[in-house]
Amino acid sequence: MTGWYNMKRYRIVLCGGLATLLGSAMTLQAESPALAAVAAPAKAVARTVQCAAATAAQAPLARQMATEVNQRLQGRLSEVGLTLTDSQTGITCWFHSAYHFYAASVVKVTILSALLRKTMEEHRYLTSTESADARLMITQSNNDAATALWNDVGLRFMQHFLNLAGMKHTELNVAWGLTRITAYDEMLLLGLLSKPNKVLDDSSRAYALNLMASVISSQRWGVPAGAPKSVTVHVKNGWLPYPGSDWEINSLGIFTTKHRTYMIAMLTYGNPSMAYGINTIEGAAEVIHALLNPGKMARVPQSTPNPSWGIPDETVSGR
Repeated sequence: MTGWYNMKRYRIVLCGGLATLLGSAMTLQAESPALAAVAAPAKAVARTVQCAAATAAQAPLARQMATEVNQRLQGRLSEVGLTLTDSQTGITCWFHSAYHFYAASVVKVTILSALLRKTMEEHRYLTSTESADARLMITQSNNDAATALWNDVGLRFMQHFLNLAGMKHTELNVAWGLTRITAYDEMLLLGLLSKPNKVLDDSSRAYALNLMASVISSQRWGVPAGAPKSVTVHVKNGWLPYPGSDWEINSLGIFTTKHRTYMIAMLTYGNPSMAYGINTIEGAAEVIHALLNPGKMARVPQSTPNPSWGIPDETVSGR
């Protein structure tokens, strides 16, 4: 990957410029006010986490969430991109939602979603090989399975899926782990998986959510930290070290009950270790879960270091 390390300072507002981002926000306004609220503040890069409420009654909670998440992130070395939406309170939060981060293995959720869309368009079911690879890719973050499905779907169809999903700011790379993503686009993806839409049918969404709920225990760190027993946790994480000591640590989560869904996307860079990045994400996640679920005991504790921590999730050729 020629010169990829020289892109270390890639944290810039989306390549399409502010007009593109604002145009996306306007398009979303009619479809989903909650997601539009996440996007709109990016016209001026926020220096602190911002939260908004759909109703005046929830405004104090939104202010409290912004304050407490900011407190958890204060002083951290990690550069953070964050988006949050909650169907029950109508609260949305955002922080550097337009910044680009390398995806690492969270792109596997996009690969799976594009594969499911492809089977829909081809009017067929997953093959046994595709099904086996999908399970390995999501539940164990298996890279060989991810590469097989990446090649199966193909770059052209991957882009087709991004276009359908409205993920205009995701930049594919032939090395899938170096695909550049934003917290804004990842929230769009989580939204497609969590509620009815025209891009993924109900059976496809259920299939993807089932896999994300079945991730092995050693990889269930990140945004699930602090989640109560009352929610079902769906998660996918990614971890990629740079030459030297900087780690990209990313975590996506969908949290569901019978009557509620809330979603968190946290992307981080500049972490001196894998554990440091995980701690950054989990500190913010604990606040979010506690405030969205008042009076409920946290079922998911902060993670303890695992023997797998510090081992790259993938090896990117040319690094």
